[in-house]
Amino acid sequence: MVKMIAADEMLLLPSYWEEAKVELMKRDRIMRKLIPQFGDLHLVGRSEPFSTLARSIISQQISVKAADSIWQRFLEVCPKCTPAQVVKAGDKLAACGLSKRKSEYILDLADHFKAKRVNFDKWTEMADEDVIADLIQIRGIGRWTAEMFLIFNLLRPNILPLDDLGLLAGISRNYFSGEPVSRSDAREVAANWEPYRTVATWYLWRSLDAAPATN
Repeated sequence: MVKMIAADEMLLLPSYWEEAKVELMKRDRIMRKLIPQFGDLHLVGRSEPFSTLARSIISQQISVKAADSIWQRFLEVCPKCTPAQVVKAGDKLAACGLSKRKSEYILDLADHFKAKRVNFDKWTEMADEDVIADLIQIRGIGRWTAEMFLIFNLLRPNILPLDDLGLLAGISRNYFSGEPVSRSDAREVAANWEPYRTVATWYLWRSLDAAPATN
């Protein structure tokens, strides 16, 4: 099967990325070792809000490999990944490998966008927590999904997704020799990364080769 790639991928370097790398390597001995290992690789964002959120919902609580497979099948049914196309697909979404609940979530997402019940045209101007508050009113979108949206769509530089198992695993492996890590431990380590917690999080994901499927 030919892998379909959404047309809205943004390959440009986030404006803050190079400065963030320099600052993180100055402040944090682990980042000083980790960042050079990945050369010119960087966060790849997605510019279309609806498809970013749909993919995040698909990715919830499953492996990266499984999420990628379902996403490719989803694009075969909804190649443009627009709210109207998703609504029209209806029951066909289940054939993509989506659970009944996730199908309902994506249809509810499409309905919110079509009816303009979320402020998607204002998100770029809104504060991080205000965007999160807007997003979590949609079924199937909790704080983790909203934070992934802030990272991968809005390219916000200072997001710390404490509910992300990959982030906690990366901190455990790189800072605590594999010992279990609490949210409090993670928050304490990350205090040294501000205002570039997104960037540090991305490098920790890369260190595990287990970034969320939204990337």
